Amino acid sequence: MGVRTIGVVIDGATGRLGTTQHLKALLAIRAEGGLPLAGGDRLMPEPVLLGRNAETLKALAEKSGGLSWHTDRDAILADPKVDIYFDATATGGRPERARAAFAAGKHVYLEKPVAETLEEALDLARAGERAGKKGGVVQDKLFLPGLKKLRKLYETEFFGRVLSIRLDFGWWVFDGGAYAAQRPSWNYRRATGGGLILDMFAHWRYVFDRLLGPIEAVSCRHATLQPRRRDESGQWYDVDVEDHAFAIFELQGGVLAQISSSWANRVKRDDLLQIQVDGTAGSAVVGLHRCFIQPLPATPRPFFSPEQPQAMNFDLQWQEVPDIEPFENGYRAGWELFLRHVAADGPFPAPLIEGAKSVQLAEACYRSQRERRWVDLPPLTP
Repeated sequence: MGVRTIGVVIDGATGRLGTTQHLKALLAIRAEGGLPLAGGDRLMPEPVLLGRNAETLKALAEKSGGLSWHTDRDAILADPKVDIYFDATATGGRPERARAAFAAGKHVYLEKPVAETLEEALDLARAGERAGKKGGVVQDKLFLPGLKKLRKLYETEFFGRVLSIRLDFGWWVFDGGAYAAQRPSWNYRRATGGGLILDMFAHWRYVFDRLLGPIEAVSCRHATLQPRRRDESGQWYDVDVEDHAFAIFELQGGVLAQISSSWANRVKRDDLLQIQVDGTAGSAVVGLHRCFIQPLPATPRPFFSPEQPQAMNFDLQWQEVPDIEPFENGYRAGWELFLRHVAADGPFPAPLIEGAKSVQLAEACYRSQRERRWVDLPPLTP
């Protein structure tokens, strides 16, 4: 038994995702002595922090146990001790950064979306194949407790024949005036790869394809509800991307799914994400962590009276699915899969072609808005 090291560059390490999710996941693996591999060896990730602000990088590196850090992307890609390039920076420019990493002989792991256009996303997948290197995209939501419980309901045929699906997501993002915004300004600028559909529908694509049913067609409408916002320097700017969208997905087999996503609505439900699946034998409502079910024999017979308020408390008529299996951080779960994929050729369910499928959905949504019609999503290959 021995310890094998694997160098991982985190580009955008000081950003929210880079620090609180991905670096945290890698540090947790290191704290446990590395990732166990078949045969008894342990794989030890060696993170290198990459960004633009030397002072911030140095502080984070010291706080994280004396990690290496760098501000020169080209120099760090030339380092033979680096095996994996990971990008958690703004979407704009991601294909160029990833192609440079492939050209430097690195494996590439990317936050979503992998590109702004389907053509770029497919070209990126081909670049990885030409380089003979592995590529992957983050699909963290699949590992959430609520969605894993939902998957178990499908596996045990709880729903019978699925009739319809509804997904509601979003929260109020302040415009930066009275209160600071909770999302970075690049999310609201086209030039930097912003837009709610490009950002969030990347999640919905893999959630549906892997859990709920493959998407075959989409009809979508979107809008910009907060057209003026204040950026990190306090300057007001015009928003030129959507922050609010409604869509209908047609799934394989004809099931319809209603999708509501917004950065401009206030939450009155159990969670920021809520998915309801209705079937002939039962229904389920899941959030990020919790899952509630109502089987056919326990379904109530509601009534309507114009003279008095509804007497039934519908919320109390649902049963919560308990935590039977252990759950782990979704970002860490993704890293474990990709690290084993690179070091031991382990299976990895989210290669770059899966990232391209997410961009395909976003493009179809934008096209549906422009042409006011349904748009099909044909199968993709690199």
